[in-house]
Amino acid sequence: MAEKTAEFTVTFLPSGRRLEVEEGESLIFAARQAGIHINASCGGSGVCGKCRVVVEEGEVSGGLPQGLEEVATGGVRQACTALLSGDVTVRIPEESMVRKGGLTSEIPVRNRAAIHYYDIEDVREAGLYWPPVEKFYLELEPPAAADNISDGARIVRHLREHYDVHRVVISLPVMRKIRRVLREGAFKVTVTIAKTIREGGKNYVLNIQAGNWLQRNFALAVDLGTTTVYGVLLDLYTGKVLSRSAEYNQQISYGEDVISRIIQAEKPKGLELMQELAVSSINKVIDDLLRKSDAEPDELTSLTLAGNTIMTHLLLELEPHNIRRSPYVPVNTFFPPIRARDLKLDMPDHAVVMLYPAISSYVGGDIVAGVMGSGMYLTDKLSLFIDIGTNGEIVIGNREWLVCSACSAGPAFEGGGISHGMRAAVGAIRDFSIHPVTCEPMIITIGNKPPLGICGSGLLIIVAALFESGVVDHRGKFDRSLGCPRFREGRDGYEYVLVWDSESGTGSDIFLTEVDIENFLRAKAAIFAGVKTLLEEVGLTVNDLEQVILAGTFGSFLDLDSAMTVGLLPEVEPEKVLYVGNGSLMGCWMSGVSNHIRRHVVEVVRRITNFELSEVAGFKDQYVASMFLPHTDLSLFPAAAERLQPVSGRPEE
Repeated sequence: MAEKTAEFTVTFLPSGRRLEVEEGESLIFAARQAGIHINASCGGSGVCGKCRVVVEEGEVSGGLPQGLEEVATGGVRQACTALLSGDVTVRIPEESMVRKGGLTSEIPVRNRAAIHYYDIEDVREAGLYWPPVEKFYLELEPPAAADNISDGARIVRHLREHYDVHRVVISLPVMRKIRRVLREGAFKVTVTIAKTIREGGKNYVLNIQAGNWLQRNFALAVDLGTTTVYGVLLDLYTGKVLSRSAEYNQQISYGEDVISRIIQAEKPKGLELMQELAVSSINKVIDDLLRKSDAEPDELTSLTLAGNTIMTHLLLELEPHNIRRSPYVPVNTFFPPIRARDLKLDMPDHAVVMLYPAISSYVGGDIVAGVMGSGMYLTDKLSLFIDIGTNGEIVIGNREWLVCSACSAGPAFEGGGISHGMRAAVGAIRDFSIHPVTCEPMIITIGNKPPLGICGSGLLIIVAALFESGVVDHRGKFDRSLGCPRFREGRDGYEYVLVWDSESGTGSDIFLTEVDIENFLRAKAAIFAGVKTLLEEVGLTVNDLEQVILAGTFGSFLDLDSAMTVGLLPEVEPEKVLYVGNGSLMGCWMSGVSNHIRRHVVEVVRRITNFELSEVAGFKDQYVASMFLPHTDLSLFPAAAERLQPVSGRPEE
């Protein structure tokens, strides 16, 4: 694990609010975490000059207002560019808070979910460390008149007697070089074996090397995503992660969604093209992982991979045609180990690829990997596992039973389908608050650069903040009676200007329209309706949930309170929520170091029941009810209802 970053105490006056913040964070970030509003609309780039504060005790680095020398500032700093370098006390002047009418500038303090870390030491302590591809060093007795069994039999005997490895099968490529390698190494050799996951199963010898190569056994774990391919390089001798890498999936040029990829695959030579692009994307990740480490290409022995059902089909060049046609049937959901060379991957001849099985056409191996990696299948707690993206995949259950479904949320959570949407990159608005009287925003962007647009997690926070402040009502419409100076009528109806052109990184106004909010409502309604419908199908309610596990890129950056305020997630106590990040990659990492996980996968997949939401009668009604903020049934969100009642009233049934 990486060392924890130093934390410093920040005290804000006149409120007296105090909190611990990591070294190097900006004062405006600290204010947002403390629930304090400071006017700022330039995203933290130091352009607008509205976020001036006074440092009364302690020191910060940077933050000097433009045109002023440090001796002339009297402790005045711009909160967006002032970075923490020690304990500090900061006073927020009236002009930065814009207090009026007795209202305070305080905003809700965020609750944060726990982060689920996985570490090789945890795997070892649990007795799960058992790499599926393992190396064994053999010191063999040379043949003699009294012991003249074949070279292969000599290896098999030694493995059985010294390592308790039985039912050994030597592949033809290994047979062809056994004689030479044994004698080059004076009968001291290292064999690479793919271990069986079944009791009494066969163990396959994949390679043989002269000498002792136990410490040079490397594996890959890869998440083949629709948009991005993520990978890590593992040292199977120590179990440690040596390097990490990511590349865009090159298939994206043929459409950002999986249906577009299927349509392309149905064209002449289209399937072959999709396979080539997937492999090329993975090979780029492999090359980068090796470049960042001292591992050599011919030292790679295995690759564990997970992807959604369509991505897996395209990688294996399986025709995905019927996945998009009722009754939505894939070619297969279980996949045998495959030679890496057969997929044209840049790995040695002996390397093997192991793929996570899928559950259905729209709940794939990436979700299975997340369920396995998070340990959801081992817990007694009733758990909700949810991966939120263009599609929302949902799994509910515990160690005794599991059910799953998928729903189409659209691109809003990934920055698509909104006027100024963008992916989570430098310049994307990632945090926001609004003053309840003046409508002035506080905006923070990724990288503290001038705003370029709104990413998915930022959109969630913006809609929640607008709703909490009463600027947006339960239908997602702006309350025009407020007379907010940032309201205006645009091409698509009324809009709220987040950033004026003079402060943006695009040279144009950045705004949010009622149509944008409607697209967001459609996305969040699909997710919550899917969760509630699936629970009702098994006779449960959201109140029965004991644990919520969030996966995926959007889930990793999702603000918990905002998600519950708008009705995206069930309202549960923050301590019941875990972030697992890239659950697919986590599950591949786990399987790459533990055959125990691979053994459990088959059993887990076979006991998961899949529901097609389009075939469930109540889903449509749940979807319509979820199209409001947070929902038509406020009893599902009691904390939000209590907080919002004075502002937005109860939505009509």
